[in-house]
Amino acid sequence: MTTLAAILRAVEHGILPAPDLGLTVVPAPSERDSAVVAFTGHTVIAADVSAEWVAERIPEGDLGAPVGPAFLQALAERTGRRAGATDAMLLATALTDPDSRTAAIAGLTPLDNHDHPRVERALQHRDDVRVYGDEYGAVVITGRGLAGRLECAIELPDEIRGRGHGRRLARAARAVIPPDASIWAQVTPGNAASLRAFLAAGYHPIGSETLLDT
Repeated sequence: MTTLAAILRAVEHGILPAPDLGLTVVPAPSERDSAVVAFTGHTVIAADVSAEWVAERIPEGDLGAPVGPAFLQALAERTGRRAGATDAMLLATALTDPDSRTAAIAGLTPLDNHDHPRVERALQHRDDVRVYGDEYGAVVITGRGLAGRLECAIELPDEIRGRGHGRRLARAARAVIPPDASIWAQVTPGNAASLRAFLAAGYHPIGSETLLDT
């Protein structure tokens, strides 16, 4: 049986679902996670519902329906969950050159204090969370999120925004993971500054996702 984890691993290796205007329905990857993940021309619904139930609610070939409010609300009610925001899904490979990795993490140190609000949120949605901070109070967070993939988040104080620190932190996330790994980021489309930072740090748009929380 196809799983969301297998699909995401394939994407990390450059193999995306075929743009056939189709749907793939797979089981929820964990009790914590259900999601609707949209790629170019194909949508994956990772939830404990049948393909027949989905087909009854989505017109064939309608790429907008699976990520539209009506279907997301129906899916949330069916699974006893709440649909969150739809985020852009970005992906980057790890930095492999030792000098580049060293330069990217300059000024960052591991943090054991997890009281930061962004860290508290990460602990609710990710496993194996690791936190790095710098002298400005900015943080880089990595962890295992949806279907076990490596994900990152960054946060920086208002007083240092607009100076390239977002790009620096996004790039640093590529240096604190194993050299043979890839890292995902989820960004609200309206957060143009964050999108620009991740794109400038070498992340590529892959699709969109909507998580359904308990």
